[in-house]
Parts: sequence; C-alpha cells; structure tokens
Amino acid sequence: MTGSAADAVQDGWMLIRPFAPTDTDAVVALWTASGLVRPWNDPRRDIERKSTIQPELFLVGEIDGAVVATAMAGYDGHRGSVYYLAVDPARRRQGLGRAIMTEVERGLVAIGCPKLNLMVRSDNRGVIAFYRGLGYGEEQSASLGKRLILDES
Repeated sequence: MTGSAADAVQDGWMLIRPFAPTDTDAVVALWTASGLVRPWNDPRRDIERKSTIQPELFLVGEIDGAVVATAMAGYDGHRGSVYYLAVDPARRRQGLGRAIMTEVERGLVAIGCPKLNLMVRSDNRGVIAFYRGLGYGEEQSASLGKRLILDES
C-alpha cells in the first residue's frame, strides 16, 4: 500500500499485497489457527463483505507463496479500524505483524485517515503488549456493539 493501495510491497522476506479471492481458504485457516474465528462471525461472510468495501485495505502477507499474515482495515471518513490481524503461530516474533501493521498505517495515511482504532479482547494480554510496542495506548472509552445480521449457522 505504498504508492497505490493495490501495490504489493516486499518487506524483507514477506510479500505484502491485497487479498485475492484465491486466498480465502488459507486466510480462514490462518484466522482459525490464530483464534480469531468465533461462532457468531462467519469468516467467509466477513471476507465477502470486505471484498465489496475498500478491498484494497484487506492485506495478506505471504512467504514462499503461503499466507502467513493478514490485516483487514477500513476508514469511515473519521477514523480507521483494523480487524483480523493474524500471524501464523509458527512465525510469530519475527516482525511479520509489525510489517503488515506498518502497511495498514501507510495505506490509511495515504487516504487521509487521521487516527486508527482497534479492539482487542481484554484478556489477550500478549496482543495488547504487541500493540503497545507499536505505539498504541488504551483509551478511556467503552466499546459497545449491536449485532445487525446473525452469521450463526
């Protein structure tokens, strides 16, 4: 997401590029292995939805043709958000999460996004520490939600 959001970026040994439909099975497997899939969020439906809105902000990282990292971002004109940041559990602590988040931030800045928000489950201390290491801090706000479409099968 450097020059154009559709550009592929080689970050060291990981290629970061926009998601392609042929990545679906590998992405769902990565999200499952990373503990991101929940019964109330069908990952395939989330992918379909993202493919219709700012698809250039859905990134995958690959090494030797294998999907090893993902980040799904969006911008609503006020703030950016990131979801589904995942790194292959066998490849963690190698800088892959940092690299893909750097590309997310670059892409959002390129379209004028002034602030990025993200949500982490409060018991996921390792991920909270990861984001703190990237300069993110906890804010004094409550996250409220309301399910509008049920994905449960």
